[in-house]
Amino acid sequence: MEVRECINFLLSVSQNVVFKYFSKRLSEYGVTPSQYGVLNCLWQYGDLSPSRISEILSLEASSVSGLLDRMQKSGLIDRHIDQTNRRIIIVSPTEKSMAVKDGVEAVVKEMNDKFLEPFSDEERKALRKALLTIINIE
Repeated sequence: MEVRECINFLLSVSQNVVFKYFSKRLSEYGVTPSQYGVLNCLWQYGDLSPSRISEILSLEASSVSGLLDRMQKSGLIDRHIDQTNRRIIIVSPTEKSMAVKDGVEAVVKEMNDKFLEPFSDEERKALRKALLTIINIE
């Protein structure tokens, strides 16, 4: 099989192109693409437990734990004990992360516009549907 016919190759290379662009654009805000995922969860849903963040982002708990450590060190999030259940840690956005929200969201919109511009609205819907189908195969 020609490598350009392999779905893994096509998805990996496509993701790498988008990731490099996204990383570069987010760097001016001191945020990585992975950190954006966490921040988006917090901006959208409010304070969350690490396990809920893992669930929303479809990431392993250990991956989220390390990510949260780095984000706390850089001042993007705070972690505190849930007052109703002391066994649960709650993650909250900081003033620093709230201050970059509009700029980061503008980068996300710009990135989506850039990479989806060659496609018609119908093709964009089909692409999203195809990717969601792949995600849900397991």
